[in-house]
Amino acid sequence: MAKKATFMKKTVRVLKKLGILGYSVSRFSKKKNVFGVHPLVVSTAYIILTLLLASWSRKLVKSIFGDGDSLLRQILLEFIATLELCAACFELIIIADNWGVGAYAFFLFLLTLWWSSHWEDATACPYSTMEEILEGAKSLKTAFFIVASQVLAALVTFRYVQILWALELVETHRGKAFEECTADLQVDMIAGAIIEGVATCICRLTSRILSETDTKFGSILDAFFATMMVVAAFNFSGGYFNPALATSLKLGCEGNTFVEHMVVYWLGATVGSIISVFIFRLRPIQNYIKKARTIKEKEE
Repeated sequence: MAKKATFMKKTVRVLKKLGILGYSVSRFSKKKNVFGVHPLVVSTAYIILTLLLASWSRKLVKSIFGDGDSLLRQILLEFIATLELCAACFELIIIADNWGVGAYAFFLFLLTLWWSSHWEDATACPYSTMEEILEGAKSLKTAFFIVASQVLAALVTFRYVQILWALELVETHRGKAFEECTADLQVDMIAGAIIEGVATCICRLTSRILSETDTKFGSILDAFFATMMVVAAFNFSGGYFNPALATSLKLGCEGNTFVEHMVVYWLGATVGSIISVFIFRLRPIQNYIKKARTIKEKEE
């Protein structure tokens, strides 16, 4: 791994000297941004490229495996969805660092809408599989392989992102391909776990209720609520609410130990998700859902 990173660094350095890549001390390359394009345009283009590649990959998998529900098909679709999520969120870090949390929230909201309409049964989130185990919808064997595919995708995503960032087409990507990352956790471990857990629980409950009641503009409301929850937790824990995503973006970053990362982003979020399953089963929640369905049926 270290040899590959060293080789890549040397290659990038040579290309810079030749004036082929973004930042260079040579007389051949003086521009900060390729063709003078605004950095936000390039970040947007990278996100769109990622979405398109993922969409094409999904179509390929579906053309090979059809509409069946084979384990391998599920594994591949989860892998693609997780890599798509993590890669897009790596670029969202660039957007947040340079244009603020408002721009970050705007892009996240749009991306959440896209994912909700294109992922179908894929979740790109390990605790969703845990929920399905509790509900008897998935076996432990199936769950293990799905979570493994999500974690694998999370761990390899940066290699894809690193290639794009190493091009340094714009100033906001300068040095990012080989820069040491820093942790987002700004509170102690227990507080961070509580924040991730409570927010995950609320998000999952809201999403389930909106889905079960078939609320008008439900997907938009769900995306908006989830985005607001992320923004609310942004300066405390980072607001990941997804163990695979947090692992991809922040595992091993300076400022957090491995134990802190696992407790906050894995244990915290997963416990919150599991609690949401039991809260959802409570009679008041189920009565509300039945009432909402009855009202909707009468209106139709």
